[in-house]
Formats: sequence, C-alpha cells, structure tokens
Amino acid sequence: MPSLPKYQEIYRRFRLAIDQGQLRPGERVPSVRALAQELKVARGTVEAAYQLLVSEGFFQARGQAGTVIAATLAPVKVKPLPRVPPLVSGPRPLQMGLPALDAFPRKLWARLVTRQVRRIDADSLAMGDGQGAQALRVAIASYLALYRGVECTPSQVFVCAGYAGCLTLLCDALDMAGQACWFEDPGYLHARQLLRHLGVALVPVPVDHDGLDVQQGIRRGEQARLAIVTPAHQSPLGVALSPTRRRALLGWARAQGSWVVEDDYDSEFRYQGQPLAALKSQDADDRVIYAGSFSKMLFPGLRLGYLVVPAALIDTFQHSAKVLQQRSAQLLQLTAADFLEQGHFTRHLKKMRGLYAQRRAMLVQALQTHCAAFLQVDEQAGGINLLARLRVQVSDVQVAEAADMAGLGVQPLSGWTLEAGREQGLLMGFTNVATPGQATHLTLKLLEILQACSAQALNGSPVSLAAQSPANC
Repeated sequence: MPSLPKYQEIYRRFRLAIDQGQLRPGERVPSVRALAQELKVARGTVEAAYQLLVSEGFFQARGQAGTVIAATLAPVKVKPLPRVPPLVSGPRPLQMGLPALDAFPRKLWARLVTRQVRRIDADSLAMGDGQGAQALRVAIASYLALYRGVECTPSQVFVCAGYAGCLTLLCDALDMAGQACWFEDPGYLHARQLLRHLGVALVPVPVDHDGLDVQQGIRRGEQARLAIVTPAHQSPLGVALSPTRRRALLGWARAQGSWVVEDDYDSEFRYQGQPLAALKSQDADDRVIYAGSFSKMLFPGLRLGYLVVPAALIDTFQHSAKVLQQRSAQLLQLTAADFLEQGHFTRHLKKMRGLYAQRRAMLVQALQTHCAAFLQVDEQAGGINLLARLRVQVSDVQVAEAADMAGLGVQPLSGWTLEAGREQGLLMGFTNVATPGQATHLTLKLLEILQACSAQALNGSPVSLAAQSPANC
C-alpha cells in the first residue's frame, strides 16, 4: 500500500489522538514552526494539515494565542480516515519488560527535573564524568549496601546507557570478542543478540528449577572467561539460583580466574518472602561484576544502567569508558540521584510490589479461568512477567505471530533459547493490566488466538485472525 502524503499523515495522527481522547478540547497544539522543526518537514506541509483540521472543525485558530483543539467539534461531514494498518506508537498489551507506566510518579519526577534545570551552570553543560555523575554513583553505592548487601565504593560504580550499555562496556573492558561466555538457556533474548553482535562466543548452559546448571557449564566450557547469570530471578523462567549452585558458580570462577556477571534482574519484585540476597554479597573472592538498571524500576526511556566492578578492574573499565564515550544524559543522572537520595525510589518500589502482586493475580486468575485447556501458568515468586507453558501441540512462534497481528505483545519462549527442541510457552507482562475487566478482555482475545492456532495444527488450515488495533485491547 503506498504511503500517505506527509500532510495527511500529520492530519491522521491528530485525528486519532482526538478520537482516542489523548488530545482534549481546549488543549493547545504545537505551532506550525515548532512541529515542522520537530518532524523535519516543510512548514507548508504542517500548515496544510492544520488548515484541513480547522476546516473540518477539529482545530480552532486563535491568532496570537495559537491553535487549540476545538471546544465543541463542529458537526461537519468529513471524509473517512484512510484505511491503513494500525499505528503502534506505544507499548502493546501484555508486552514484557515494562513497569506500570500509569503508576509512575510523573509529577514528582517533573519537579525533580525542574529543580536540576534551575541548577544548571557552565559545568553542568559540559560532557560530565565518563564514569557517571558522582552524586548518582554515591546514591547507587548507598542503596546497594543497604538493600542488596553489596558493599562497594562509588569509584567501583560505572553508569551506562541502559543494560545494553553495561554489556558493551563490559565486553570492551574484558576484551570478550572471540572469547567463550556461559549464557543461560533459555536466557535474555536482547542480551544474547547484543553479545553475538559484539563477537562473544556464547556457550549455552541449561536452566532448570535450581537455576543455571553449573556442572553442565563446566562440561561444555570450563575455560570460559565469563558467565552471565540472573541468580535472583532468572530471565525468562523466573527461578532462583539455588545456594548449592551459587557456591559451585563462585568456586568455578575462583578456580578458573573467570568472571561472573550478576544481572540482578527484577530482584526487588518478589511476592513470596523477602528478596533474595545478591550473589555479589556472597562473593568473597571479588570475581562478580554486578549489573543493575533503572529501566524496570522507573521507566525504560530513562536508559540508565550501572555496573559495580571489582577494585582490580577499575582502571581497565575507566579506560574503556573513556574510549567508548557512551554517557547517559547528565540531567537525568542527577535527577535519578535526587530520586534515590530523597527516599522516593524505595517508597516507589514498595508501592509497586503491592500493585504488581494485585495485577499479577488478576491476569493469572483470568488465564486459569479462560485458557486452562491451552496454558499452564508457572508459579513464579517474583518478577514483572509471566510464563505460560503450552498444553497443546502448537508452535509458540505461530501463536506469538498471531497475537502480534491482534495487537498483543506476547513472546514465544522458544525464541529465548539457544538450542532447538526445548519446551514451548508464552511470555507476557502483567504490570500494565490495570483492572479485572481488562485482564478478562485480553485473556479472551488470547483464547481466540489459541483456538485458531490449535485448529490449524489439527487440519493444516491457515490461521484467520483479523488484525485489530492495539487501542481496542
């Protein structure tokens, strides 16, 4: 289908925003000049879209006061919107890895950002410390010591552009290109893709109910230079690394002179008992590199991750950080520092634990009520995602593709595995399922997909699922 002219694309986006209630009567819209600069199009293109919206009664021009959404939409006959595939501008229902975006304290965050903006001086406008803002590194070290049992100095903390930035810095500092690295199987999909892109030779190590199988790792790659693990809450199976496996892993690292990267994924969100101790807190030989991120605690767009490296590696990591120049925005680092120092971070996490426990229960109940014939939900102690294993002989990839057509953000478990022939399942997020009604609606939509895929598996007919707008989910 040919693409629409630019002015019609702009017109259509405003119409959708108005129809879906994202823009309300009386709200001011950007000036023609500002929007043209932001979209990198000619002013005449934006003017054409605005004129069309004014003529149809959606916009009201107020001269020097600017243009606003019409207080009362004029009862005019308008052409129907062009029939094009739905535009997905935000997260999808059941999308993994997202915190509750509706529950983030945006007003508080905006106030802290404004405070930092008012403090800006000449030094603040410079590049900043390549290792990360000192205030944030101090706040991270204090938080880890108090809540995760990780004793470190601010000089051991390296702030990066998200978890991907952490892995990039790590692989450069340890010269991992071409070297062997234990990797959980199944394991974090995006980390696997990035590590392969960086030239790391991944050694798939199976995960069972006790976490990473260390003995299998030794058999498959005893001489590996690195092991990347998620011990508190394995991604994506949700299991914890057992005490026996923890001791074995640390013993292997000590004996081989290898390093262990602890991705403390979702450790703060545990709904049964207290959060498990960090592996780093048990690291007597200083072989563990601790990795954390604020993406799932605050919001992904923040793009703030961090590493805590052993003292012996500080100089090596400082050199790599200087070469890579992958700094995060100084303003956001300092705002995050205030968020931690003033106690907002721990209060937010406490609130989210309660909220996530409720939303998790709502989705689990809906799945068990409507999809029990097709899915078995794993009972996980924590995290912000669910794993539902398939009870029927259908491809989880096929189900996920059909769900994508219907606007759902579920992922196939098999896509997170390195070795073929592993079990089938669906991975989904529950943090943005806000009501029991929404949980039921999404589950019934998933049930329809599962029924269609099962029918195809039985008779070989193609799946027929009409693509639906994510806004209807």
